[in-house]
Amino acid sequence: MTRRVYMDHAATTPVRPEVQQRMFEVLAEAWGNPSSLHYAGRAARAVLDEARAQVASLLHCRPREIIFTSGGTEADNLALKGVALAHAGRGRHIVTTAIEHHAVLHACAALERQGFAVTYVPVDGQGRVDPEQVLAALRPDTILVSVMLVNNEVGTIQPVAEIARAARARGVLVHTDAVQAAGVLPLDVEVLGVDLLSLSAHKIGGPKGAGALYVRAGTQLLPLLDGGGQERRLRAGTENTAAIAGFGLAAELAAREREGKAARLAALQRRLEEGIVARIPGARIHGAGAPRAPHISSIGLPGVTADTVLIQLDLEGIAASSGAACSAGTPEPSHVLQAMGLPEREAFSAIRLSLGDGTSEEDVDRVLEVLPRVVERARRAQGLGLVAGR
Repeated sequence: MTRRVYMDHAATTPVRPEVQQRMFEVLAEAWGNPSSLHYAGRAARAVLDEARAQVASLLHCRPREIIFTSGGTEADNLALKGVALAHAGRGRHIVTTAIEHHAVLHACAALERQGFAVTYVPVDGQGRVDPEQVLAALRPDTILVSVMLVNNEVGTIQPVAEIARAARARGVLVHTDAVQAAGVLPLDVEVLGVDLLSLSAHKIGGPKGAGALYVRAGTQLLPLLDGGGQERRLRAGTENTAAIAGFGLAAELAAREREGKAARLAALQRRLEEGIVARIPGARIHGAGAPRAPHISSIGLPGVTADTVLIQLDLEGIAASSGAACSAGTPEPSHVLQAMGLPEREAFSAIRLSLGDGTSEEDVDRVLEVLPRVVERARRAQGLGLVAGR
């Protein structure tokens, strides 16, 4: 049987066994509506309270500053659109970067259609934004800056704390999408200095369909959904209690295990990247010159197309991707790599390998065994073999 190797943890992670068990318990024992006052409702409310405290502990904030959502995309939309709607009377300008997740970029595009102005700050060749350029983009009518903490395609870590200090000193709110940072970087909203922060459960061993938005106390925000008064009237609808319980436990485990996990993944990432560069002529690591998260590697493989390589890897039992999972199957090259200055052909040749809890040295070595011959075979088939070292 073909050995299976999962190298796509940035797309989603397996639900941890402890999380599965917690969710089963809640489905069986705390199935009530958390808004009900009777015993069944109180049991469900207690589950929500515990999960809220667990997620708050991950971020070093107060539980009442956590708003549960259906995931990172909704959290990003609530942050951007909620702030825009609440502060439109003061200003209608937003600043973000060219490499944000599509949940942020598409939310900005929607706001532009409603008359808001958005400035998209470029990044350098390593995929990192210059804080000075972000601050230079601020205007008297700027109401929000949104800069992701870890890029989901390349893994570069953005200088969010530095940006937040300067922006908030000028009265501008700051949001960060920290979906890819949870579990691998320390997350302290006071250190980061942000007003809003997005999380997603399924990136840290939790279930899909649960996420959270941290909203600093006193931050004005309008809801996207009209309905009941759940989540401090910012997210109407009966809460997905079991998924939120799973999210809470996953957040607790992520906080507890982060330091050891980050060190282990950094060693595996180094083994993987050094092995690929040594074995595949012309291979390059995108963003290698910038601070990066230890679980995401974007690999440029000149002379091939990513789809060809990914299909062959899958046939060998290795799961990888060409970038953001939400963009899979689209004919467009990565907007992140293009923003970093890569020509379209090179952007189409990049694959993403992302590590997680279950990744082992044996998994890395399996990739190092298979990927070079897959690339060599693909280059021969396309008549684009490269001379070693070029």
